[in-house]
Parts: sequence; structure tokens; C-alpha cells
Amino acid sequence: MKIPKRLQPLVEDGLIDEVIRPLMSGKEAAVFVVRCGSEIRCAKVYKEAAKRSFKQAVLYQEGRKVRNSRRARAMEKGSKFGRDQQESAWQNAEVDALYRLAAIGARVPTPYGCFDGVLLMELVTDDDGDVAPRLNDVSMSADQAREDHATVMEYVKLMLCAGLVHGDLSEFNVLVDAYGPVIIDLPQAVDAAANNNARKMLDRDVRNMTEYYGQYAPDLLETRYAAEMWSLYEEGKLTPETELTGHFDDPEGDADVDSVVAEIRAVLAEEAARQERLRDAEEED
Repeated sequence: MKIPKRLQPLVEDGLIDEVIRPLMSGKEAAVFVVRCGSEIRCAKVYKEAAKRSFKQAVLYQEGRKVRNSRRARAMEKGSKFGRDQQESAWQNAEVDALYRLAAIGARVPTPYGCFDGVLLMELVTDDDGDVAPRLNDVSMSADQAREDHATVMEYVKLMLCAGLVHGDLSEFNVLVDAYGPVIIDLPQAVDAAANNNARKMLDRDVRNMTEYYGQYAPDLLETRYAAEMWSLYEEGKLTPETELTGHFDDPEGDADVDSVVAEIRAVLAEEAARQERLRDAEEED
């Protein structure tokens, strides 16, 4: 196939030997299957901010640290240099998250580096060597749903132990190979300690996954992993070895009506966003 313009420099530099075919194109990036030496990998080409439609990106960027003070000032002012640096920070956030999560034991695609807005990483495949399906394209038994849900909760816990919250976790951002779920799409991952929205995002991530697996195993809908994890995290007691139960008792006290209303609104907004993602996925297929 004709080499896409954004991949041409990587081909010229010998990082990619062959562009085999497009894999998918979403709102944030286009992904291609490529050959690097004897290995088949994928190349994720990030779209420019003006062409990217990730909603409320500012909520995800809160708390991200920039070591270079000149870059930080430029990003605050919104100059061209600052916008370029903000794009670089957005892309590098995914690379950093992939390395950190792989090191702590969460299953994510192995990263091989980010070059001029192109992330090279492992191509997750099934037993036949084909691209692994997304979770939303997979059906399963109740027992399999419970097993895979427990696995995903373990990965969410490991993320939090690494100081990260995925921020956009759903059945559309999980692949399934012969060994189980693989978490993908992490450019919006947030700093759990520095981002004021981290708790809400964790709640949403866990709710999305629980509701999906709950279609096959309704008993999962009664679990409360997000509250359990966040409580342990705030107390400094959450570790990679922590065994989660899915149970959590709210502290006694007066009901916080405003929080309940806010949560209901968040659920409605998330369901609307989920339906939109579903429509987008159907269009891509």
C-alpha cells in the first residue's frame, strides 16, 4: 500500500520496513499494521489537536507535570510552540503509561517508542495471528465474565498503584487474546494524586467494565471495587499485593444529596457517551 505521509519518516529512518495495511481510524488516531524487521507491529498515528475530538481533554491534562519551565509557560500561553509541546505531552503520556503499567504487571501492548507523533507498539493477536478482537465484539459465559472482570479489576488496581487512572476505560478500549483482556488507549491517563477528577474517572472506568461483564454475570453489578480501591489508596494501604473483595461499606453519616444527584448526572452522561462510542465503532466496522 502507499505509505502514509506521517509514516514516511519512520520508513526512511529504518524504524518501519513495510506498511502492511490500515487497522482502524478513530477520533484520536489512525492505526496501521507494519513490519519492523521480522516482527509485525502496529503504528498509532496521533491526529493533530485541531482534528482530534477527544472531549474535555483539559480535564485529563490537569496535574500533568512539565519539567522544563519554558515549555510549561508556553503551554499556559497557548503559543504555537506551547501547542506543539502540549501535543507532545499528550502523546508521551501514553508511552509513559504503557511502560509503567507493563513494569507493574498490567497487560498492555508492549511499547517500542514514540517518534514524531507515531507510537510503535505490539500488535495484540489471537491464536490464528489475526488482530485480537475488542471486548465489545466478544460474548462469553457467566463464569468467563467473572474471571475476566476480576482480571480487569486487578489491572485497574495495578494502574492505581502506579499512580494512574485510565480515564476512558470501556469495552471499546480492551482487547481479548488467548490469555485474556489487554488494556489499550492510554493517552488520556491521569495522575491519580494530582488530578481532581481522578476519583470520578476511576468510578466511571470501573462502572463501565462492571456493567459490560454484568450482562453475562448480573451478580457483578452488586460489587463496589472502585470505592474499595480508592479508600485503600487514600489510606496508603493499596499495594500490588492487595486482594480485592469488591465489597465496601459507606461510612455512617448524613446522605450527601448533591453528590448523589451529581453521580446520577454523570451516569446519564456516560451512557450517552457510550452510545456514541458504539455508533462510532459500528461506523468503523
